[in-house]
Amino acid sequence: MPAALSVNLNAVAMLRNRRDLPWPSVTGLGRIAMAAGAHGLTVHPRPDQRHIRFSDLPEIQTLLNSEFPSGEFNMEGYPTDEFLALCETHRPNQVTLVPDDPSQATSDHGWDFVAHKENLKAVTKRLKDNGFRVSHFCDPDADERQLDAAAEIGADRVELYTGPYGATFGDAQAQAQQAERLGTTATLARERGLGVNAGHDLTVANLPPLVAAIPDLAEVSIGHGLTADALEHGMAGTVRRFLAALGHAAPASA
Repeated sequence: MPAALSVNLNAVAMLRNRRDLPWPSVTGLGRIAMAAGAHGLTVHPRPDQRHIRFSDLPEIQTLLNSEFPSGEFNMEGYPTDEFLALCETHRPNQVTLVPDDPSQATSDHGWDFVAHKENLKAVTKRLKDNGFRVSHFCDPDADERQLDAAAEIGADRVELYTGPYGATFGDAQAQAQQAERLGTTATLARERGLGVNAGHDLTVANLPPLVAAIPDLAEVSIGHGLTADALEHGMAGTVRRFLAALGHAAPASA
């Protein structure tokens, strides 16, 4: 089964926030993405609300619950009490915990699972007690010790940070090396009972080699590259392009 595609709406929200206007519509483009075959929507509500606003969350939740009940709502963020409360209020299917400082422009590293083990264990239990699947952002070269700790924390999945892989565009040899590294880490995760997601700087061009390196990849979350592609191909066409890159068959009506 090819990996599920979750469309990250942060870049759409950031464009909207440049003006005090309701367009582009975050939920409107989320609806188009889901209707075109996306499997879910991802948001990262940062404390400063510089892209996704807290007021977007109930609207996205309602969109999925009412129009796409089989779709997945994925909320990602640093596990502050405020973020955990947002999760408990808006009931995502999956919570992805990232080790970002709130001032960071974007996620750029995974957790040190060993150093943060006890705190992450408590947070993960709280989230799982609420019925959420929990994924933890993970370095692309995490070793056995780190992944042992991730499993002991109680994570359901890890999301491999693919930024270094995405940065190899134009260098096939470097891309192959990064893909192999990600494949090795994915194998270590699977051996410990962890599912594997991936995200950051993924594109139509670099998804097929990634899928080849991690054939049982569960889910990818894609925002920047997908939104950039949508400027050229439209959101519906872009979702179909990314689904094809993941190995999904084209719908009968396409």
